[in-house]
Amino acid sequence: MTRPLGGRGAINPVRVSVACELGHDIDGAWWPRVDRITNELPQLVAALTPLLGGITSINVNWPPLQRPPDFNWTGWEHKRQHVITVTGGNALANLLVIPYATYTALAVLLLRSAANQPIDPADRGKPAFLTACSILRAAQQQARPRV
Repeated sequence: MTRPLGGRGAINPVRVSVACELGHDIDGAWWPRVDRITNELPQLVAALTPLLGGITSINVNWPPLQRPPDFNWTGWEHKRQHVITVTGGNALANLLVIPYATYTALAVLLLRSAANQPIDPADRGKPAFLTACSILRAAQQQARPRV
C-alpha cells in the first residue's frame, strides 16, 4: 500500500507520493509546481513530517547550478536524475524529483511508479509508462553505490 501525500482541499497541494515501505533506492517522487524547488520545500516538509518524523536534514544529489533533466524530450538518459533525500527522526525517503514542466501524463505515472502504486493495465503499453519506467530505472541505478 502506498500513500499519496499533500492534503486534500489545499489550493495547491504538494505533489508527492511515497511508498509504504521505505529503504529503497527510490521511495517515491516529488513533482514541484515551479522551477525553484526551495519555494515548495516548506510544503514538502509539512507533508512528509507525519510519515518520517521531525525532518532533520534534506540532501540532494546534484550541484546547485545543475538543471534537472527534461523528461519531455530525449536526452534525459544521459543526465543525472535528481533525487532528494529527506531524513526525519523516524525514517528517511529518497524521492525522485520530477521537473516541474514535465507533461502531466508522464509525471503522474512517475509519481505512481516511484511509490510502487498500482498502474492501470490500460496505461502499461503507453509511451509515457515506458518512459516513466526507464526514468525510474535510471534513478535507481544512479542511487546504487558502484562496486
